[in-house]
Amino acid sequence: MKTMTENHPTDTLLDEYHADRLAELFRVLGNARRVRILSVLLEGERNVRAIAEAVGVSESAVSHHLSGLRQMHLVRARKSGRQVFYSLDDEHIVELFDRGLDHVLHDHNS
Repeated sequence: MKTMTENHPTDTLLDEYHADRLAELFRVLGNARRVRILSVLLEGERNVRAIAEAVGVSESAVSHHLSGLRQMHLVRARKSGRQVFYSLDDEHIVELFDRGLDHVLHDHNS
């Protein structure tokens, strides 16, 4: 198992800027609907309507959440005619999601 310093590019305490950015990332991910939107996008690119149907919320709510996810570079948008399609921004997002789910599913009582 790797230690924190083996996984992190430096072996020093996070500076204030990076700590603030990481806290902002966790704040954005601290919303269950946003996490569910990311889980839909793990399956591939989708438009707002498809995401809204999968998550069970309005298209307006999905658009609002996608805005926050885009600002943190968690998702990206691609226009095709009048439609906008969303996908995960890069493979780091898949890894972040998987590691978070591993932590949630881990039996902390053993």
